[in-house]
Amino acid sequence: MASRPSHQLLRTAIRAAAPRVARSYSGLARKATISPISSSFKTSYRGIKTLDFAGTKETVYERADWPLPKLQEYLKNDTLALIGYGSQGHGQGLNARDNGLKVIVGVRKDGESWRQALEDGWVPGETLFPIEEAISRGTIIMNLLSDAAQSQTWAQIKPLITKGKTLYFSHGFSVVFKDDTHVVPPPDVDVILVAPKGSGRTVRTLFKEGRGINSSIAVWQDVSGKAKEKALALAVGVGSGYSYETTFEKEVYSDLYGERGVLMGGIQGMFRAQYEVLRRNGHSPSEAFNETVEEATQSLFPLIGANGMDYMYNACSTTARRGALDWAPIFEKANLPVFEALYKSVKDGTETRKSLEFNGRKTYREDLARELEEINNQEIWRAGRTVRTLRPEHKA
Repeated sequence: MASRPSHQLLRTAIRAAAPRVARSYSGLARKATISPISSSFKTSYRGIKTLDFAGTKETVYERADWPLPKLQEYLKNDTLALIGYGSQGHGQGLNARDNGLKVIVGVRKDGESWRQALEDGWVPGETLFPIEEAISRGTIIMNLLSDAAQSQTWAQIKPLITKGKTLYFSHGFSVVFKDDTHVVPPPDVDVILVAPKGSGRTVRTLFKEGRGINSSIAVWQDVSGKAKEKALALAVGVGSGYSYETTFEKEVYSDLYGERGVLMGGIQGMFRAQYEVLRRNGHSPSEAFNETVEEATQSLFPLIGANGMDYMYNACSTTARRGALDWAPIFEKANLPVFEALYKSVKDGTETRKSLEFNGRKTYREDLARELEEINNQEIWRAGRTVRTLRPEHKA
């Protein structure tokens, strides 16, 4: 592999590993001046503040700490070279551009991401370049390739990260698991992390709404003495409403753990198990789906998100409340060993090695499509497609 030309290796890896992105916000993105989105950030915010989180005091950084004029002044001599234009690249890049920062995009020329970037108003030779040229032009190199692509392309990218540049990640994966990814940053550059707590699409939509997503920030290597300051500024630049400080290790451990747990893997497993028991006991698909997924996502989960679990308990019937209070400790006891095993698998690198192996396959897309199609064809989600058509907001 090392004998292949670097640009060819980059193209191959990115084609295999970078996800396709959804339709763009082209009309907004093509505006040359700062969009009205930025001016919508006029709400009063607390600014830097130490808050009590269940007895633990933590510092929270908010958008008000970096008013737009201050942000633009601070980064006026920097060029953000955004490498990769998948979900996070798309969302963060458009937000930074709308905030009036100098942003360029580096992707494989004439590939899917290149075409997407063109649709979003990035201009070849001005704001859109092949990867190597974008890195050479940038001062802050935002490596937003997929985890697998970061590993596969690092040998070609690393020599381009020269002294004085800043290396930016949105996930601690590649650097923390360096024994598996072989991503070891040069010793003479700042290495920082801004990790939005949501998909790139959410990063963009919350920015458009004038709200901003919450993000974690971290410093791996501080050569300039200003690495943390840069991370905080860039967090606001890419669309964060508030940020909290962590480490690269804690970010990646909690992220991989959460995705496999209650955010995605655990939810799918719990939904499927409950649905199957209902079906085996004679309940119809519509009833099983409504009692498992629809009520959760459309009624109860939003209450938890808005007001907390105790509020949701108070908002339900007395019978439901009593049963939930009784069964919660049973589920906790049953699940605790599973979550302990999951965290261990994340921390010891097992999950990393599985991800790199699978996402690095030549047949990655085909293999993934088969697994997702299996889920798509499960009765619970086939029933769900019909249930969703009954929602008031559904358009035929």
